[in-house]
Amino acid sequence: MTVDNTLSWKQYFDTITPKLNKACIITRSKLYLSNDALKMVYYAFFHSVMSYGLIFLGNSTHSKCVFKLHKRAIRIIMGARNKDSCREFFKLLKILPLSAQYIYSLLMFVVSNRNLFLDNAKLYTIKTRNSYNLHPPLSYLTKYQKGVHYAGIRVFNHLPTSKKNVANETKVLKKTLKRFLLDNSFYSIDEYFNFKK
Repeated sequence: MTVDNTLSWKQYFDTITPKLNKACIITRSKLYLSNDALKMVYYAFFHSVMSYGLIFLGNSTHSKCVFKLHKRAIRIIMGARNKDSCREFFKLLKILPLSAQYIYSLLMFVVSNRNLFLDNAKLYTIKTRNSYNLHPPLSYLTKYQKGVHYAGIRVFNHLPTSKKNVANETKVLKKTLKRFLLDNSFYSIDEYFNFKK
């Protein structure tokens, strides 16, 4: 994974875009394979490339190009037209859109590394509705705020309380998170933050 001297991910996206375009070769397979087989091809050749390092670059401006290719791959599997909306297709195929996958990756990072995060409950003796939240460190640097640690805290804190309650039960959380993200099929991180809990 490469980052240029301006801490931009452009070089990396320039590398993976042709790979993702090639992965859309599943167009030719549509005539010969079932939807289940096409999904296997998708996970092997498209999803594996798209999700590699997603936790670091999912909120990059360059990810919009990847999301266009992601929707193209989904339309191919579903045999849909270029202008058809993919939101319902993602739900039918049980595949998370790029931003939802990014959110899931961040949440799994937070849950797997709870020792790196401070709970509000440990800081304040009075129990409030924010007790289940993680304490965000004070920072004015945009680069830090877009980083995994800070973004993970924001995404976790915006989860419905019912999901935060099971944060210590990893298997249960994985299942409920997948269901929640599939049901809402978030197309962007802003869509997630605008979601009414």
